[in-house]
Formats: sequence, C-alpha cells, structure tokens
Amino acid sequence: MSRMIVRPARPDDLPLLPDIEVSAAGLFRDEGVAIIAGEAEDAPLDFTPAEVWAPIAAAGLLWVMAEGDGPPGAFLAARIEENRLHILEFDVHRRHQGQGLGRRLLAFAIDEARRRGLAGLSLTTFRDVPWNAPFYASAGFEIVERDAATPLLTAYLDREAARGHDPARRCAMVLNF
Repeated sequence: MSRMIVRPARPDDLPLLPDIEVSAAGLFRDEGVAIIAGEAEDAPLDFTPAEVWAPIAAAGLLWVMAEGDGPPGAFLAARIEENRLHILEFDVHRRHQGQGLGRRLLAFAIDEARRRGLAGLSLTTFRDVPWNAPFYASAGFEIVERDAATPLLTAYLDREAARGHDPARRCAMVLNF
C-alpha cells in the first residue's frame, strides 16, 4: 500500500501538476485511444497551465496525493456548481498508477462533498475507456445522457466538443447522495 496521503495542494505543487496531467494522458495514446479526434500520435499532449489551478487551490478545491510534504503523484481539481462537487481534472502520474491512489483520491472527494453538505458529485469523461466511465461507475456514479443533463453539464460537454472531443464518446456522470 502506498504511503501517499491526500492533502490540500500548496502553491509549490502547482508547477508539478502539468507533468502529472501529461503523464496520465499518455496512457490514452499507449492504449490507442485518441483523446482529440484526428490528433497526430506524436503531437504534444495538451495540459492545463499551472496558474489555472491557483484560484482553485485558494478556494480549497484542489487536492494532491503525496508522501507527506513531498511532491504530488496525483491530483483532483473541482468546483462547487449546482450544489455538487464538479470534478474538473483528475490525474494519477503513470509511475503511481495501479496502486489504488485514484480510488483513494476519489473516495476523499466523495467524503469531502458529503462533509460540505453537497448533493453529490459530477464530471464529464470518456464513456468507452475502462479507466474512465467504468471506473466512476464502480464508485457509484451514473451516466446522465445528454438529453437529461443539466444546462451546466451540457455546457461542459459542448466545450469539450468544441475542443475536438468526439461527442459520441463523451458523457456526463453524477453521484447523488
């Protein structure tokens, strides 16, 4: 069992998050999954600039898994929207995958949403990738089809489609308490 713990992200963690995001995204390519339709296999992987996470960390909605004060090996960023903890980004560095860190970090987020008195959690993800929708389903999330999605979740799906994600492969998911 990994000695990593969940802790709030600190400002010095933020520059390390893009590496985690790129590392996790590389798994898609290794498995032959195109993240963006028509993307060349050797195209640089897109990532979220570190400064984007600063206000989310300041709001107390960015958590990392690390060995104490050490560098993070995973992170989860969220917003509170529609009385839910909406997961914006959730990544585990490849060298830390397969150790249960993702499941532990997701369980932390679920507990945090309950502690805050929220109605549940939401996110968007790939419906057909084993470590995406099926992983979340194993934690109690359910797919919300587009015609039943809230305007907020529809807006997230629309933005993803505008960035090149295949809408047929993306879905919204919720976990209700």
